[in-house]
Amino acid sequence: MSGPRLGITMGDPAGIGPEIIAKACARLKPRLADGSLSLLIIGSVTAMRTMESISGRIEEEQPSASAAGTFPAVAILEAGPEQTPIETGIMSAEGGRLAYLAIEKAVRLAQAGSIAGIVTAPLNKEALNLAGYHYAGHTDMLAELTGARDSVMMLAHGDFRVSHVSTHVALAQVPSKLTEPRLRRVIQLTVEALHGLGISHPRIAIAALNPHAGEGGIFGREDIDITTPVVASYNSADFAVFGPVPGDTVFVKLRARQYDAVVAMYHDQGHIPVKLLGFNVDPETGEWKALSGVNVTLGLPIIRTSVDHGTAFDIAGKGIANEDSLVEAIEFAVQMAAAKSNP
Repeated sequence: MSGPRLGITMGDPAGIGPEIIAKACARLKPRLADGSLSLLIIGSVTAMRTMESISGRIEEEQPSASAAGTFPAVAILEAGPEQTPIETGIMSAEGGRLAYLAIEKAVRLAQAGSIAGIVTAPLNKEALNLAGYHYAGHTDMLAELTGARDSVMMLAHGDFRVSHVSTHVALAQVPSKLTEPRLRRVIQLTVEALHGLGISHPRIAIAALNPHAGEGGIFGREDIDITTPVVASYNSADFAVFGPVPGDTVFVKLRARQYDAVVAMYHDQGHIPVKLLGFNVDPETGEWKALSGVNVTLGLPIIRTSVDHGTAFDIAGKGIANEDSLVEAIEFAVQMAAAKSNP
């Protein structure tokens, strides 16, 4: 059986990336063994070697073997030479630099068709900027590296899917980001993603920007002047669009499966409900035990999924990081790759 080969970028090697990658490899061992999946880890070889008691021995990528289409189930490719030592749990410009180089290499490999898609472990935005790469995060970086005109962030937790009109901007700037072209673009890419997941007639709800969808203009006119006409203009046999639906009820309806996805207006509106469902908290201690959820970048010429959490420097190196989100992101990328190869 021959399955897709995915690139797994380590993110910041000082964070939990190496650990969750090792745990994901161990968990996916049966599929890696039967050839239904193969992984190319791109990042710090040094950091990954410290995790081989979990993952097993990982071979270094051999360019000649890859060119011939023969490669091990799991391999590691150095993102770049380490200029200064990486200290686990400590943010540094070097960690940010290596995280960027891993993404850059992964994009080039995906564009060349050497890997079917990219799954990203977390990077740290501050470290990234300290290294001189001034991006708000993976999404902006990937858009620039691939030449995408605009991209859309979708978060998914099982069948709970949320796309975003805007993400990493100040709240004061959010209303200006809601334009007719942008809203149509987000809807289009969300429809394409849902079709790719096998949903033949997706139902998409547009979350209102303002309380009560503006309450007839008392609380703002964006929902009335922009969202309502856009929604009314759609009449398709392939999908249905609803809204604007007030933000305080739209996610309850999504959880009740009245919709297949929601288009959120801004970062926190869309992120909070997904993370509330995805974080598994111990009621006795108040500590979170596990988390799941996938971050998918829509609108790129390549497949990219990601974990829905950060570098967690505070627990890096302690052996307690949870790999659920990474495994879910890998599964999502496999599904997208299958849809892309069998349109």
